[in-house]
Amino acid sequence: MSPIRHSLVALCGLFMISAPQAMAAERIVSAGAGVTELILALDGAAKLAAVDVTSSLPAKLANLPKVGYHRQLGSEGILALGPDLLVGSDAMGPKTTLDTLRQAGVEVLVLPTASGSDELKANIHALGKHLNQEQKAAALASDVEQRLTKLKQQKVSGKVLFVLMQSGRPARVGGKGTAADSIITLAGVSNIADFEGYRDVSAEGLLVMAPELILVANRGEAELSADKVLEQIPLLAHTPAGKKGAIQVLPGAALIGGVGLGAISAAEALQAQFAPEN
Repeated sequence: MSPIRHSLVALCGLFMISAPQAMAAERIVSAGAGVTELILALDGAAKLAAVDVTSSLPAKLANLPKVGYHRQLGSEGILALGPDLLVGSDAMGPKTTLDTLRQAGVEVLVLPTASGSDELKANIHALGKHLNQEQKAAALASDVEQRLTKLKQQKVSGKVLFVLMQSGRPARVGGKGTAADSIITLAGVSNIADFEGYRDVSAEGLLVMAPELILVANRGEAELSADKVLEQIPLLAHTPAGKKGAIQVLPGAALIGGVGLGAISAAEALQAQFAPEN
């Protein structure tokens, strides 16, 4: 090979190696709890410029700027942070904000809401590429597949009720097609609510349902506990779940963004409650 051709081949090889690094995002705004979970799992914490208010962060990132709710983003506040990438689920918006950011040169990555392992793994690989963490993404996708397979293989049974607590309003029960129902299904147990979507249900109605375990979450940032749930709805103490203290608080982030790492963890914790040893 001639010296000139050898130099060109070496230069091309150098470009191929360095190009992905050059393309990797350096300042990322994450709009969505599930997306933020993935970024953190892919060692992208140092690249986060801001997150939305649904995202949960470790203590060391507690002071990271917030850009509001992922469905109601404002372009000015985001542009002021100087990001090169905004990433969120297909619930992120509004469209006018996303269009403005694109016109300003910010890349906008919209990840489909995952309804199963294939979509979740595709999102992991897409983020891994943007973070220049493709090997880490491959390992995380493999771990997700193993965890979901284990959830399917475990043989458990039980009746679960999901209750969304609302200050000053009746409790809402999550039926089929809700995010909570997806977690209950992943765990391999039964959602006792046989209707679609959410419904307001009275305390007496919750008692009649006779759940074996109650999953609870709330709207807002107020801390939730089993004791506080029983204070607000005393009749739950007379359900099979209440009598044996089977009230499990579900992190609100697990209900956002479809099947994600938080939803898998919640399903594992739920399934463990119905394991034979329990």
